[in-house]
Amino acid sequence: MSTQPIELFPGFEVQAAGCESRTILDHITGRWGTLILLALHQGPMRFSEIRRAVEGINEKALSQSLKHFERDGIVDRLAPEDGYPSRVEYRLTEVGAGLEARLRELVVHLYEEMPKVLDSQAEYDARRAS
Repeated sequence: MSTQPIELFPGFEVQAAGCESRTILDHITGRWGTLILLALHQGPMRFSEIRRAVEGINEKALSQSLKHFERDGIVDRLAPEDGYPSRVEYRLTEVGAGLEARLRELVVHLYEEMPKVLDSQAEYDARRAS
């Protein structure tokens, strides 16, 4: 069995600690990233709308995640020309929309497999209890 990192594209090795792609993957798959991207599938949303859509997230975590996504080119921050901050909206970029579509496929697959997962959890818990 090979212990070499996965290198699908020259220069990017997501399993290598110093690879830039690993940082982006952390942004996407961290505690809130996937949920934020899935919420933005609905179209442009204001900060408060995203916060309501992603139950349990706090303002600091949402703000930090949106800043990461904006810097990464995954989300656009749309500020009105009058500078009124409460009208700022966020939307997926082309890159973000592609990522969100794949994440949605993963979630659908998870939903399909949930009966098996729940059965496995119950079996594991029963073995541990005895």
